[in-house]
Amino acid sequence: MVTNCDHLSRLKFSRVLPHAFTEHGAIMAATVLNSPEAVKMSVFVVRAFVKMRELLAANAEILQRLSAIDRTLLDHDDALRLLWRKLQPLLAPPPDSPRKEIGFHAKEEPSRYRTSKRK
Repeated sequence: MVTNCDHLSRLKFSRVLPHAFTEHGAIMAATVLNSPEAVKMSVFVVRAFVKMRELLAANAEILQRLSAIDRTLLDHDDALRLLWRKLQPLLAPPPDSPRKEIGFHAKEEPSRYRTSKRK
């Protein structure tokens, strides 16, 4: 008996075969295949997926902690930078103060002590 399958032409599918199983695909293969070797391999693949999921979750947790540490370090860097800017003027040598002159200096007042021109 030959059937006409025109309804399949509208389906979207990839023209290339997949290179890997998903976890659910491995479980489906384990239910379809009945040989002991196929069941062992399917169980192996499912365990590999479980292990990979655990590693990815641990990796994500590590990345979250690293991100938090990075934010903390950036906050500390800003605080240290501000502290350094405030300490800079205190660490600079004091400016030279003007030297006091030694001796007596009379201040001249303009024309009050001067006599007028002699003739």
